[in-house]
Amino acid sequence: MPDTATKPFPSDIEISRSTKLKPISEIAQNIGIDQEDIIPYGKYKAKVPLSYINEDKIKNSNLILVTAITPNKAGVGKTVTSVALSLGLNYIGKKAAVALREPSLGPCFGMKGGAAGGGYSQVLPMEDINLHFTGDFHAITCANNMIAALLDNYQYQNRHTPKALERIVWRRVADVNDRSLRNIVTGLGGNANGIPTEAGFDITPASEIMALFCLASDVDDLQARIEHIVLGFTIDKKPFTVKDLGVAEAITVLLRDAILPNLVQTTEQTTAFVHGGPFANIAHGCNTVLATKMAMSTSDYVVTESGFGSDLGAEKFLDIKCRLSGLRPKATVIVVTTAALKLHGGVDAKEISKPNLEALIAGLPNLQRHVQNMKNFGQSVIVSFNKFKHDTEEEVNYLTNFCEQQGVVFAINNGFAKGGEGAADLAQKVVNVIENNPSKDINFTYELGDHIKTKIEKIAKKIYRASDVIFDKAAFAKLKSFEANGWGNLPVCIAKTQYSFSDDEKKICAPEGFTINIRDLVINAGAGFIVAVAGEIMRMPGLPKDPQALHIKLVNGEIEGLS
Repeated sequence: MPDTATKPFPSDIEISRSTKLKPISEIAQNIGIDQEDIIPYGKYKAKVPLSYINEDKIKNSNLILVTAITPNKAGVGKTVTSVALSLGLNYIGKKAAVALREPSLGPCFGMKGGAAGGGYSQVLPMEDINLHFTGDFHAITCANNMIAALLDNYQYQNRHTPKALERIVWRRVADVNDRSLRNIVTGLGGNANGIPTEAGFDITPASEIMALFCLASDVDDLQARIEHIVLGFTIDKKPFTVKDLGVAEAITVLLRDAILPNLVQTTEQTTAFVHGGPFANIAHGCNTVLATKMAMSTSDYVVTESGFGSDLGAEKFLDIKCRLSGLRPKATVIVVTTAALKLHGGVDAKEISKPNLEALIAGLPNLQRHVQNMKNFGQSVIVSFNKFKHDTEEEVNYLTNFCEQQGVVFAINNGFAKGGEGAADLAQKVVNVIENNPSKDINFTYELGDHIKTKIEKIAKKIYRASDVIFDKAAFAKLKSFEANGWGNLPVCIAKTQYSFSDDEKKICAPEGFTINIRDLVINAGAGFIVAVAGEIMRMPGLPKDPQALHIKLVNGEIEGLS
């Protein structure tokens, strides 16, 4: 982050526009991909065939996970750090790439205004990535809603027969924040318009199509996962799947192009793969396995991130994505800011940019908890500090000494202001850790053979430090039925607030001894995990009072308001 204020620091979009991009064919050639094989989407973005994934090369590549402490509402700069670290690695002479999620239009037009990094550490073309990009999200939305339409038609054609489903669990999705669509009634207007049914929308990143898309190993696996999606239950309580509906092949066709990883570039014309985009507070929060493996097949070092704090994104990255894919990070970077620490130290959000060493010290147990959790997984940890102009030397020195006392490497990341040069120290320290003390094999939080209830309890107690887990009556009934239907050996994905280790965002810092409340369970048999919904988390967000959409506009043919 910029340390000085001698002149106004350019906006993200100004930096993006001032960067001279290389043709995407040149970016592809730099990593050994024939320009004749890529599928260009204009001059600066392209799809890459899956044939370039090479398992032998993956074994020799170094995967680096970037996660964070529990963030404040503005975030802690995790994507900036991920991009900056990849730039820093290239700056010190390593062949490195970054693999990220695609931004959702909902947060871009709601809270964030963009999610492609920032300052001189961005993935480009920023406007395209933040908007419709290569159409992957639209393809996933279409695939999800095509299933819904075909399912409604099945119900309509089989009404008043034993084939009709007793209960439908499949929901529609839209890539916008729209609270009014959470619960709706479809089929109104008479018999010709369908059967009146209670229904609803989730946001596209919460779709099971998105979740399985990001975990699929190839097109055949994608189709097999689609077949396993549970759409509802028959009158004799048996699950009814996409395979039963007979449309898995048609849905796979809709995703034929989307499944190919997207190749773009950074502000320093280095390699970036941006593909897939599930949220970590309601899904597993990782980019696609295919994009990660593509990056590892073409680069010696690959930086990837998981959503929100390590209690959400990193836990799911390790317990779900790594377990299913065989991927293993060589090191984990935890991003921290003084603002987030002061928030956990009890300071009002409006005051966290002011010097306050006492509040910073009071918030350090949050960082300590995240560091310890990652160490418990067997990870070698580097703490990356995003420095702002309001940070005092006293605060930075205290944080540096604290990390030394915890036995973790500490680095200041100035990639926002200086790109790869500003992240060179962080990059070198990460390389040193990988070469001298790489992460051990993953010590998973639970075993797949554990009962569903046990898995949830182990996450809650080991990762969150809860003392107890309470299941609502309906959630407990689903737990029993899921095990009866043969889903007991699936991993668990907990959906909860990103602002606390607990399911209550008001419990800041490092709470202990609280109760986690599981109010619902959702089967994602296609994705291959069970979602446990904790607290009041929503699968369709609403818009804030002042949505970012009010500030996004077209001026003389150029977009303003994205960041």
